[in-house]
Amino acid sequence: MRVALVLLAGSILLTGCAAADSSPSSAPASFMSVPSATGVTTIHGADLPQFIPLPADLAADASKRIVTLAVGSGEIVAALGAGDRVVGRDETSSAPQIDNAPIVTKAHNVSAEVVIGLKPDVVLVDDLTSPPEALDQMRAAGIRVVSIPQAWAMADMRARVVNVAAAIGARNGQVLADQLDAPHAQASATHKPRVAFLYLRGTSAIYLIGGKGSGADDLIARAGGIDVGAAAGLAPFTPLTAEALANLNPDVILVMTKGLESVGGVAGLTQLPGVAQTSAGRDAHVIAVDDTVLLSFGPRTAALVELLAKALA
Repeated sequence: MRVALVLLAGSILLTGCAAADSSPSSAPASFMSVPSATGVTTIHGADLPQFIPLPADLAADASKRIVTLAVGSGEIVAALGAGDRVVGRDETSSAPQIDNAPIVTKAHNVSAEVVIGLKPDVVLVDDLTSPPEALDQMRAAGIRVVSIPQAWAMADMRARVVNVAAAIGARNGQVLADQLDAPHAQASATHKPRVAFLYLRGTSAIYLIGGKGSGADDLIARAGGIDVGAAAGLAPFTPLTAEALANLNPDVILVMTKGLESVGGVAGLTQLPGVAQTSAGRDAHVIAVDDTVLLSFGPRTAALVELLAKALA
């Protein structure tokens, strides 16, 4: 049901400095937008430290032209040291090594003609990549299309990394997976703020509450908060109702930056069903995270958790 609901949403993006040892860094950046008069704390993709790619270790028959359509897979390819081989990417993948490659998706939708024109050896997709007919056209054109498992928690990152590495012919997948799978600090604040993740697309009248398995629940817990939707047993993405949100009564509302913009900022957010009746709505306690970063579950996710912990504190 999660995939069907997310695809119904149409425009959902599930997504976004190291030491000299070439390992991805989880140290937080020094800059983060602090709460303004509106009470909003914004975490931009640029606030997160970039990783230093591993030295490339590619098989002789490794793919030379890669299109990354699976959520955030472009960053993983870059971290594996193969960023210079990415010739097309989805809009949730961003890293200096691949930023010159054209973005070929819009809300996970892709044109087969555009991708075929890039002459890739391999195209990385996941369950959100659509429409299926476009993928069939790529296969009919002789392009290898490889499905990469999605990630809805940090524990899922290993499988994604190993599969991406195998798909492109990188032999250092286990090395990167081990680094990303290293024990991550988990905030242990005495007071755990109650957080509601709202997925918003005001232009399409889409208003959803995140629940267990939304991806945000894992990040919120690691950052020292309580995901009220998950705690209440809600499905990953549940339609927002005034009664449901008021009963959950979060202290903080977590949103994506474009989602907040789509409803007219904090002023528009407080007009949504039930928001004004919550502690978060009354006090305008809102954390907005870059769409390309929040649910990308890649090399910079550990750094995002650290910034979320600071914002919640």
